[in-house]
Amino acid sequence: MLHRHLNHQRFTLAAIDDVISRGRWRDWADLRRAALNDLSLLDKVQRICRPYVADPYAQRYHFWMHYVEEHQTTS
Repeated sequence: MLHRHLNHQRFTLAAIDDVISRGRWRDWADLRRAALNDLSLLDKVQRICRPYVADPYAQRYHFWMHYVEEHQTTS
């Protein structure tokens, strides 16, 4: 995914937030694949999603928070 305000393709906190908030299916699949290969990314995803958990309409962030919770307990 090309980030509109970043000049790199690494999964930094800003890049992860960008992928979650405006990414498409392929971008989400790339993030998932990267998180499965590097479990430290799950901590970053959780850090990004935590502020949005109180908002019931932030469904993308809820999805990723649940994903992290499922994969952190199994790893």
